[in-house]
Amino acid sequence: MSTATVDDLTAVAEVRKFWTRDRKAGLVFTVLGVVAMGWFGALAPAETARFTLSEDASGAALEINGQLGAVLFGAIAAAAGVGLLTGAARRWLGQLMGLGIVCFVLSFLCWQVAGKFMPLVDTAAGSLELALPLILGAMAGVLCERSGVVNVAIEGQFLMGAFGAALVGTLAANAWFGLLGALVGGLIIAALLAVLSIRYLVDQVVAGIVLNLLALGLTGFLYERLMQTDAAKYNEPPQLPTWRIPGLAEIPVLGPVVFDTNPLVYLALALVVIIHFGLSRTRWGLRTRAVGEHPTAADTVGIRVLGTRWRNVLVAGLVAGAGGAYFTEVATGSFNKNMTSGAGFIALAALIFGRWTPVGAFGAALFFGFANKLATYLSATGSSVPSQFLNMLPYVATIIAVAGLVGRVRAPAADGKPYVKG
Repeated sequence: MSTATVDDLTAVAEVRKFWTRDRKAGLVFTVLGVVAMGWFGALAPAETARFTLSEDASGAALEINGQLGAVLFGAIAAAAGVGLLTGAARRWLGQLMGLGIVCFVLSFLCWQVAGKFMPLVDTAAGSLELALPLILGAMAGVLCERSGVVNVAIEGQFLMGAFGAALVGTLAANAWFGLLGALVGGLIIAALLAVLSIRYLVDQVVAGIVLNLLALGLTGFLYERLMQTDAAKYNEPPQLPTWRIPGLAEIPVLGPVVFDTNPLVYLALALVVIIHFGLSRTRWGLRTRAVGEHPTAADTVGIRVLGTRWRNVLVAGLVAGAGGAYFTEVATGSFNKNMTSGAGFIALAALIFGRWTPVGAFGAALFFGFANKLATYLSATGSSVPSQFLNMLPYVATIIAVAGLVGRVRAPAADGKPYVKG
């Protein structure tokens, strides 16, 4: 090999060594910060942006000059990017990334809200409600995929859960029986997924897609045969009640959002904490992670690999079924064909964006919900920014995350790989 070739390879290696993921992320956030300063700052009118602490324009509010806020928060986002780009703050990697994202969003909001107002309570409550099924679906994905089973069937579990909630809730004239019907609906799809992927070793992605189509066809057929012909008898489920916790519900902004809401919100928040604690601090979590990373080694030390996968997939079906109940017992008062509209796939994207962790998936689901709520708000205020652009942002962020530009994203090593006991 010639000296020139060796020098070229050395130069390439040095470039690759310099452009680590940290520096790539720093470059991204630096560019975003500069764009926010130059674009948002230039377009924002020099008027006050009011972020009210109530559901309307009255009462206390956080106020800032729109143009100043756009430039200021853009500068902070750029500074966070520079910190990552120089490599001088590697120990603060996660904090700087979070700061960059938050400040870029705040810069955008200062531009859009200048001369107007944004009700923080309504925005936060709407974001959480829109994210609710995504949180439950993402938790179902965490349970499955951390044990090595790809759960593409979240969409089917949502549909069956929504149908079960509407049918059983209407027949029993009770919202809680409807929720039970949703759990059973999700469990049925999960059991089929377990049989196909664990027992018969069918490709897990193919099995998930087939089950989604099965749920879509079955619920559509039963809807036309039963619910459409006699909605009063089969498709008018009672709505889940609102639970208000006295005292805590009076906390500004946070109280009305978290402590004066429907039971599914409490369930979703509790599941995030329970699954996070369980995966990191319990015997079940240790075994689940072992089965998802190296099932052969787990089997060697006496862990029941297939049994662990079966249990996690079935529990995930119950969780996703509860997410399906949201569509008929919270968001609407009836079931319609394909009413989930791909929410299961969005939950799967939130799972990937959240790096297969409960807390990360929860944050990603909230981000998706906030983007959808913000798109609705801007449409109502007559913003020049197309709502489709905002709805697209979470998916762009997911692609960036999967591409590794904001840190390493790796699925469990045995995810999607069938295990045959030797």
